[in-house]
Amino acid sequence: MSQKLLERHELPKNYTWDLESVFPDVAAWEAAIGTHQSQLKEVVQFKGRLGEGAAVLADYFGQAEQIYAVMGKIYVYASLGYSTNTADQEAAGRNDRARSLFGQTMAMLSFAEPEMIALGFETLGEWQATEPRLAPYAHYFDRLEKQAAHIRSAEVEQVLGMVSDPFGTASATHAILANTDLPFPTAVDSAGNEYDVAQSSIRALMGDADRTLRQSAYESYADTHLTFKNTMANALAAGVKQDVFISRVRGYKNSLDAALTSNFIPPEVFHNLIDTYKKNLPTWHKYWRVRREALGCDTLHEYDLKAPLSRDVPEVDYDTAVEWIAAGMAPLGDEYVTALKNGCLTERWVDVLPNKGKRMGAFSSGVKGTHPFIMMSYTPDLFGLSTLAHELGHSLHSYYTRRTQEQFVYSRYGMFVAEVASNFNQAMVRDYLFQQFAAQPEYQIALIEEAMANFQRYFFIMPTLARFELEIHERVERGQALNADSLINLLADLFAEGYGDEVVMDKERIGITWAEFHTHLYANFYVYQYATGISGAHALAQRVRDGGPEAADAYLSFLKAGGSLYPLDALKLAGVDLASPEPVETTFAVLAGLVDRLEGLVAQRDQ
Repeated sequence: MSQKLLERHELPKNYTWDLESVFPDVAAWEAAIGTHQSQLKEVVQFKGRLGEGAAVLADYFGQAEQIYAVMGKIYVYASLGYSTNTADQEAAGRNDRARSLFGQTMAMLSFAEPEMIALGFETLGEWQATEPRLAPYAHYFDRLEKQAAHIRSAEVEQVLGMVSDPFGTASATHAILANTDLPFPTAVDSAGNEYDVAQSSIRALMGDADRTLRQSAYESYADTHLTFKNTMANALAAGVKQDVFISRVRGYKNSLDAALTSNFIPPEVFHNLIDTYKKNLPTWHKYWRVRREALGCDTLHEYDLKAPLSRDVPEVDYDTAVEWIAAGMAPLGDEYVTALKNGCLTERWVDVLPNKGKRMGAFSSGVKGTHPFIMMSYTPDLFGLSTLAHELGHSLHSYYTRRTQEQFVYSRYGMFVAEVASNFNQAMVRDYLFQQFAAQPEYQIALIEEAMANFQRYFFIMPTLARFELEIHERVERGQALNADSLINLLADLFAEGYGDEVVMDKERIGITWAEFHTHLYANFYVYQYATGISGAHALAQRVRDGGPEAADAYLSFLKAGGSLYPLDALKLAGVDLASPEPVETTFAVLAGLVDRLEGLVAQRDQ
């Protein structure tokens, strides 16, 4: 692996995303802001007039759709430019302006839903039946009726829209610290070579075969977060208090109720997941033991949990990864595969390589009218391939949704369904590779290792963080304080349950893990959806593999539905019911099978 990170301008252009397809330059972005502000002045003229008739309401929707479309492109251009170089002050300024403009937009359009509710849903139904331009909004009106009890007066909604920008300060502060200001010491390997530690390099360092390097990188990363633990804890406490504030203003029972009800998810979905996770902890305890034995270690530490198990670690360059992912997704048809390959290889959807200042992690972004962009820091191995497959699941979901749904309001979908699409791709590609390399035991071990790393993130860390998130919200709701040490102790205790006696814990360094998730924990019960998502994904991957073209068509219909259906209904269209605990139980059985298979392969290798 490379020891030094490149500067942003040193990257090959073909491995960077095509932001010029959104706006050709900053001047065009500035011009779009001017257009957007003019549109806002026009749309506020509808305030107090939506009750004048169906045609007026339809006119409002037409203008609002345009406003959201332009605002979306303004925000995407600014946020993506900042994500790849968080030290760029001009990019940071554009990102901040876009956030402010988003808050202003929400505030100025906040009159609409209270006015529609005041009209009455019987009237809205009649208008929808007589005005063809309102017909597509049937599902929107149904959602509005279900949420009416939690939508406040126009004045209160305006205030809530206005505070969305300053309410973003806590998460933004945490992100700036994590991505820009944390001074990570270099890591050192067993030969004395030094390596840059950064958000875009830490995963590769933690997966290195050199245990000295892994430990050094882990301690650099954790200790630097610990140095700033009080500032980060203060930011997180502010984020939780904001969630509690919003839930109370809107009249929900609590923050969890606000997160679930507003996304039309029954509470038993969350609680079934947590209960099933706790019941299956022995599977994780077994995996840690098998991993320790495979590594030949007397003790297993946190910095060993991503160490390579295969003795012949396969290298997978980016172009090969695209080909293998395309082959794995072939059951979905030529259109899906062609869009995927074009996006990766010619249309520059993907910002591929790590660079100095690039933010941590990977994500898919974009809006109706842009490419579904992917940010990642590709490593030439199965883990890099898997991350790319995951983000392509999101991006192809967006690709089909935005092409199919004409209304902007349906061109977005919730994270509950999003995490199914992303994990589905990983499951499909993994199954393809298991078949392709069935006769190579070391490659089989490497594939299981990648699968277990994915499960570790989504079926171990995320449920643990979900339990953490529930407790810290409940503490604030009970009037208790949050501070760095209480957060560290709480999360360390939760991880201790998951590790059992198999992992040697460094309590502070493991407990600070919450500080390393500076986006996820500010989204009010976001993280549990990774675990439900991987559950739905494995059920659907098996269905598509075994069910032929009809199952594939049903899955594509799910991708096309976007926000035009409720999340559970969209997933039922694809063929899975996530209101039931069965998919989670089934996926834990898949996990247990992989652990058993790994144990057998390691035993066979060591004979």
